[in-house]
Amino acid sequence: MLGAIAGDVIGSVHEGLATKTKDFPLFIEASTFTDDTVHTVAVADWILSGQNLVDLLHGYTRAYPGRGYGGMFYHWVRRGQREPYNSFGNGSAMRVSPVGFAFETLEDVLAWAERSAAVTHNHPEGIRGAQATAAAIFFARQGQTKDQIRQSIESRFGYNLRARLEEIRPTYGFDETCQGTVPQALIAFLESTSYEDAIRNAISLGGDADTLACITGGIAEAFYGTVPADLATPVMARLDKRLAAVVEQFRERFGHR
Repeated sequence: MLGAIAGDVIGSVHEGLATKTKDFPLFIEASTFTDDTVHTVAVADWILSGQNLVDLLHGYTRAYPGRGYGGMFYHWVRRGQREPYNSFGNGSAMRVSPVGFAFETLEDVLAWAERSAAVTHNHPEGIRGAQATAAAIFFARQGQTKDQIRQSIESRFGYNLRARLEEIRPTYGFDETCQGTVPQALIAFLESTSYEDAIRNAISLGGDADTLACITGGIAEAFYGTVPADLATPVMARLDKRLAAVVEQFRERFGHR
């Protein structure tokens, strides 16, 4: 899950800038965690503790205000609502990476991914985006090649992953939907040569940068086996004690992934 958080932190300063290049510094002073990290940690906490996910999402959001929460989600929290609101936003995919790392069968991964999404994003596209992201992490952990991962995701979820980044990049813009984010994030991973390259690919599309890099980062971590220390260390340094403690507990229980 640290790979997803690192993608979020690195992508945070590119939000709204429509970055269309892979040539940029990975960290600057303003690099920080956003709602993607807050909710990824909330899902990890849910898996670790067995607490109610709605309570955790409400609690973490209130504990970390001003982190770029989507409008519908923010109102859901502010009003103390507990029923889902049929969202197909990419928030369900950005927070799901712990599920892909925590479970040992595809059936469990898909079931828990649906549960993690459905408390807010119960639209079929919201669930599909979360399941596809978690499944890609699971397939990478199982040692599938990139071609096998591509075929597995296309056949099970119906996404078209055949486009090239150079074809997508010129006209791609900010898109907060699962269907407009998850396929592109997957392609950014599929064209990568390393964890860092995957993150640069995702941000270079010029869309919802932190979320694209968060989704791509979780999959890339699973495939390449780790987040390089020169990236992991500055990312962990940007988390407070509460967030860092959950990340470390998750990594201790489910391995350094």
